[in-house]
Amino acid sequence: MEEIVDITIIGAGPIGLFTAFYAGMREASVKMIDSMPEVGGQLAALYPEKYIYDVAGFPGVKAKDLVKELHKQALTFSPTLCLNEQVQDIIRLEDGTFEIHTSKATHWSKSIILSAGAGAFEPRKLKQDNAYLFENNTLHYFVKNLESFRDKRVLICGGGDSAVDWALALEDIASSVTIVHRRDAFRAHEHSLTQLKNSTVMIQTPYEVTEIIGDAGQISRVKIQKIKEDNRKTIEVDEVIVNYGFITNIGPIKSWGLDTTKTAVIVNGKMETNIPGIYACGDICYYEGKPKLIATGFGEATIAVNHAKSYLDPKAKLSVHSTHLFSTAK
Repeated sequence: MEEIVDITIIGAGPIGLFTAFYAGMREASVKMIDSMPEVGGQLAALYPEKYIYDVAGFPGVKAKDLVKELHKQALTFSPTLCLNEQVQDIIRLEDGTFEIHTSKATHWSKSIILSAGAGAFEPRKLKQDNAYLFENNTLHYFVKNLESFRDKRVLICGGGDSAVDWALALEDIASSVTIVHRRDAFRAHEHSLTQLKNSTVMIQTPYEVTEIIGDAGQISRVKIQKIKEDNRKTIEVDEVIVNYGFITNIGPIKSWGLDTTKTAVIVNGKMETNIPGIYACGDICYYEGKPKLIATGFGEATIAVNHAKSYLDPKAKLSVHSTHLFSTAK
């Protein structure tokens, strides 16, 4: 049996990275396991160029920059990092130790904090039969580099925060930006909607895409139709970005004996699951009234770590000021 760590964090997204840092501040030995080849979760994989607005102290910070700083912060106390490794099963042994089986190895830990985000995810795609012909070329479900849209005519499909954020971010980069949403009302933050209304972005509501026209992977035109009407338009475009959200799946987590909803693990006010020694924070956990924000996840991480520390050492203080923690941890 290799070294038994105090806390194993499953998931190295933004919340998992901060959890590792805070656990280090509480002088816990830490291991992180993530199925992706890089840290940062969805922020790194899907939205590196997107601005994040719900992190205290930053009016706006690019996702890739936030991940970079969180990763740097997490490495302060030298946690063991296991990437490209999917957790398949967790077994609680008779002595309370957890045996964690992954796609590559077996790990042992005194406690576990789940910070697996929304689990596995795939984008909701356009329903047009020929859409796949343009994917990975001029039809995008993820945006890796805003500069690739410079001086292009861009059409964005969707009505949530991501669609509105991309429209605003591309306003000064693309030659034109059009946003198409099948409802009159958008589901984005009020301030973002005010910015959208005052921008040069062309808003087409309530419309939906009915046809994609192009050749050799290059989209040239998109046809849209007004909902429940015969009003049709043809828009000349170079690039299409689709933000219809994602289909998520928490996968093997459902087989670990945890109380779950369809998409999350149920926790109490201590971020405890129904299994002693296992905690959860971030999008993977659910409790009544939970707002799904990065800022919320950071707070949940400190609660989970503090109670995991108390679980490991009942004599440990449940809550300690961070200034004191840092001075003693060094």
